Amino acid sequence: MNPVHPIYIDEVAGHEGQEVVLRGWLYNKRSSGKLHFLQVRDGTGTIQCVLSKQDVVPEVFDLAGRLTQESSIVVRGTVRADPRSPLGFELGVTGIDLVGESIDYPITPKDHGVHFLLDHRHLWVRSARQHAILRIRSEIVHACRQFFDERGFVLFDSPILTPNACEGTTTLFETPYFDETAYLTQSGQLYLEAGALAFGKAYCFGPTFRAEKSKTRRHLTEFWMVEPEVAYMDLAGDMRLAEDFVEHIVRRVLERRAAELKTLERDVTALERVRKPFPRISYDEALTLLRDKGFAVEWGSDFGAEEESAISEAFDRPVLVHRYPASCKAFYMKNDPEDPRLALCVDMLAPEGYGEIIGGGQREDDYQTLRDKIAAHDLPEEPFGWYLDLRRYGSVPHAGFGMGIERAVAWICGLQHVRETIPFPRMLERLRP
Repeated sequence: MNPVHPIYIDEVAGHEGQEVVLRGWLYNKRSSGKLHFLQVRDGTGTIQCVLSKQDVVPEVFDLAGRLTQESSIVVRGTVRADPRSPLGFELGVTGIDLVGESIDYPITPKDHGVHFLLDHRHLWVRSARQHAILRIRSEIVHACRQFFDERGFVLFDSPILTPNACEGTTTLFETPYFDETAYLTQSGQLYLEAGALAFGKAYCFGPTFRAEKSKTRRHLTEFWMVEPEVAYMDLAGDMRLAEDFVEHIVRRVLERRAAELKTLERDVTALERVRKPFPRISYDEALTLLRDKGFAVEWGSDFGAEEESAISEAFDRPVLVHRYPASCKAFYMKNDPEDPRLALCVDMLAPEGYGEIIGGGQREDDYQTLRDKIAAHDLPEEPFGWYLDLRRYGSVPHAGFGMGIERAVAWICGLQHVRETIPFPRMLERLRP
């Protein structure tokens, strides 16, 4: 007789009627006289494992009764169809081995405060809700890479340690770098522009850092961004690319992570409406919308979280807000030749009040104009020498954008706060675990 090889829980459908071995952890259990019902998880799923006192030796039945939450175990048994199970199957147990005992597991099956759960984040990620969120995050990341890889973009990794700011000097994390000072990157964009002018189409994907002293539900000090950049692209092309990109991501999550969305009780009808074309409104039109809603916003001000939410709530799918005043945007944005007060930029605001998930635009491609903008923003020119070189040697119009993964995950999952969208969130008052 062939030995029984271990399988994963998500493979049980192909083993109905067969004896299998599962290796995992005890998620929960209940007992009823001569029966033990063990909920066993292995990371790919959770299955009910049933022990009948008459089917196993006394030692195995007694061991099952003593098992504690999150003890690691190896379970042997026969796969049986069970229409009541979310998997459609259960395991009739014939044997159990205890691998590692879990004593006084702190996250019990009851309500816990968020602060307590974040203190135990290394254990909280084992729960069903966190599994659903982080699997959807993984799917979104995969969809991002798939979108750009299939369209001929080259992955162009930008450095994390940089000598200069990208998104303003007030949110930089500073660190000693031998005899110099370095900063943790705020965005991979500046270096990615070199990639676009080398390869035509490039993207980077990595962690970014902002020392923002903010406690809002949308901010982390460490987050992940995916950023494409394309040579010979203007603002209109940039908006089309962002629109295609977000539609692709949402379609893929709906197709492949329906079970996880159900676990989160996400209203998928809101996601099903994320279809092209997305509405486009100018900054001035957005300003009118806000004023009609009672917001006192002066022309020239950037929109905050409340304003972004109010704008996005007026639409049933993402909305592209373009041509903000240049004074409230980064130095590298190109001015609109038809109205130099404006920048050729765009923010994509997610519906249901989630606000900005994408920011981008056309970059300034003229050498002297960019040099003047660096000076106007009181930035030292020397660290940007290489960036100015991109305008000296074969400059072309180019554009791109950045999408924050955590904000996209929060929107697609329907979460109130970004702290659950990343395995270990870093916030103003949280550096541990």
